[in-house]
Amino acid sequence: MMDQSHDLSALRIESPPLTLRAMALDRLRRAIISGVFKPGQRLVERSLCEQLGVSRSVIREVIRHLDAEGLVTTEGQGPVVSRLSWDDARQIFEIRAALEAAAVEACARVADGAVKARLRQAVDEIETRAGARDWMAVLEATEAFYDTIFAEGGHPIAGEIVRRLNGRIAQLRVLTLGSGDRKVTGPRRLRTIFEAIAANQPEAAGDACRMHISEACGIAERLLAE
Repeated sequence: MMDQSHDLSALRIESPPLTLRAMALDRLRRAIISGVFKPGQRLVERSLCEQLGVSRSVIREVIRHLDAEGLVTTEGQGPVVSRLSWDDARQIFEIRAALEAAAVEACARVADGAVKARLRQAVDEIETRAGARDWMAVLEATEAFYDTIFAEGGHPIAGEIVRRLNGRIAQLRVLTLGSGDRKVTGPRRLRTIFEAIAANQPEAAGDACRMHISEACGIAERLLAE
């Protein structure tokens, strides 16, 4: 009988696939944003290895990345989920109001049929997912909506700055989306922004964007105070 030991050993994967770290990063980021891991909660490497099925080296890389995003903070006893402070939130909303409103206005000036179709698709997806209370899908569709606006409005650097804050922005979005009427008014405000862009009305689009962010800011201030 043929010795199969050599053949079977050839099946072994000596190093994990390149996507393993990205998968672990995505899942842990989602768990933090959605509140599975609470602000201030310690992240224990051994537990995360078991929960995600990856090695400690992968977990350490993921935690370093989340630290750079601001979702994780390293304290005396190790990494913990960052706490959302009102001062941090206020600054994030101010940055968003300045950069997103400018990009929305620019996009409204130049948007053609193809751009409007992509934005309409994103807004439709936001409303559908919000109706199903699938907040992570709402976040993904919202990011696609703004990615199109930054790119087509000719504001790629502003888009890059906002994307660096996406983790903390997503935390704030989940916080405010789960609050009362925001389940309805948030998607409705995005629809208003889209309609102004579709009508190629920059001033109306910018005003709608600032109103959207101002409402979210007010809700976040109240919830973080509580």
